[in-house]
Amino acid sequence: MIDKGFTYVIPPFMIHGDVVSGVMSFDEMENMMYKIEGEDLYLIGTSEHSMIGRYMGQIIDGTTLPLTLTSYSPCFRKEKGAHGIEERGIYRIHQFEKQEMIVICRPEESAEWYEKLWSYTVELFRSLDIPVRQLGCCSGDLADLKYKSCDVEAWSPRQKKYFEVGSCSNLTDAQARRLQIRYKDSDGKVKLAHTLNNTVVAPPRMLIAFIENHLQADGSVTIPEALRPYVGGKAAILPKK
Repeated sequence: MIDKGFTYVIPPFMIHGDVVSGVMSFDEMENMMYKIEGEDLYLIGTSEHSMIGRYMGQIIDGTTLPLTLTSYSPCFRKEKGAHGIEERGIYRIHQFEKQEMIVICRPEESAEWYEKLWSYTVELFRSLDIPVRQLGCCSGDLADLKYKSCDVEAWSPRQKKYFEVGSCSNLTDAQARRLQIRYKDSDGKVKLAHTLNNTVVAPPRMLIAFIENHLQADGSVTIPEALRPYVGGKAAILPKK
């Protein structure tokens, strides 16, 4: 993501209630967020909230837009309402790590950024030789503040179907309106910005897709070219005898 022009940040892992209410609906908060008892603090369910919340109440210099940030952080989620096979193993867990990206931009730029963001995730997974697809979400499946959203799904040979490994959303000015994130244009007018977010990669789900798609009949796991420099040049992980 740094090569794509994004700035890497280390976000806070706890956020105040006014940030939570600005970035999501009450129902989402109840189903996702862990509250710190006796404090006006919540553990982050995604670092997107920390990165967006950083600009709450600010008027940004329009010449600096778009702001493009990426972070890698722990995430904490209640995961209420989850069920079925996805409850077992590492598919849906209460604590995991994730790399996220956000964009704060002018309204006329958000549609283009939406297409760029999900394509970056597709590019990453395909570089690991993992089959993926992009699936647009219907309006009835959108969270309250989202204007447009899609999932990036990886192929699961075990389940014989695609499963979600990340999601991308364009919230237009919904979050910015609640958090009062604005920018001053060249004509001196103050306007609401647009915000977008996208999962670069959540390693637990990526690991599922990686192992399932690279597992061989002899129990070995092939390593794609892109990852070999990080494992001493190995072409495969061999089973222990």
